[in-house]
Amino acid sequence: MVSIDVRNACVDFPIFDAKTRSLKKAVLGKVGGKIGTEARVPIIEALQDISLSLRDGDRVALIGHNGAGKSTLLRLLSGIYEPTRGTSEIHGKIAPVFDLAVGMDPEISGLENILIRGLFLGMTRKQMQDRVEDISQFTELGDYLHLPLRTYSTGMRVRLALGVVTSIDPEILLLDEGIGAVDAAFMAKARDRLVDLVRRSGMLVFASHSDELLFELCNTAIWMDEGRIKMHGDLREVLTAYKGRDPLEGMSPETLERLGEK
Repeated sequence: MVSIDVRNACVDFPIFDAKTRSLKKAVLGKVGGKIGTEARVPIIEALQDISLSLRDGDRVALIGHNGAGKSTLLRLLSGIYEPTRGTSEIHGKIAPVFDLAVGMDPEISGLENILIRGLFLGMTRKQMQDRVEDISQFTELGDYLHLPLRTYSTGMRVRLALGVVTSIDPEILLLDEGIGAVDAAFMAKARDRLVDLVRRSGMLVFASHSDELLFELCNTAIWMDEGRIKMHGDLREVLTAYKGRDPLEGMSPETLERLGEK
């Protein structure tokens, strides 16, 4: 049974060899959590008192300003970070997609990187070999796939990474938006594959600033603020509270039709 259960979880980052006063001046207001000053070692309280339960079929958007704790929460849900206090129980095969470049080697070819990146995301070598042709056609990189990754432009690297990421079959998909260095036509193509990936996933938690993409992929939302969950509920209601306006206002009729809104 795919599930994530978090109870009163906190994630603290101790900062060693730093003066408390100078640290506060440097980072106060620039990070999602708060600075603890009671201990001798300064502590960044990145997440505070997080409690939530997610089940198979959940499609959750993570929203909030930069530094609010969205990425830290994703890493807690993936098991990368253990809670300093509280508990976090995860059941299911996780595909953490936080950085499209993670697991890719600039000195080897694109084809070899397809296999390595797939292994990094929990797939087997045989599964990735079966997907090579599909990924190659999607990326439209042609002979470049035989060249070292260091010869690729940023857009080409994003194409390759997206091709691999959207080919996997995760039970729990944790996605931190990082796609934007490709042309509009390819982005539309990638979005279709991303939507299909989400449909194949048992659970999705997606951190993004794109309202359109959130409405396309999610139905509920968590609003993070200063390392805490400020609001958790219906996607439209949470986004309206966060933005102070209805997020569907200003969207084109074509976009609303695609999203199924009247």
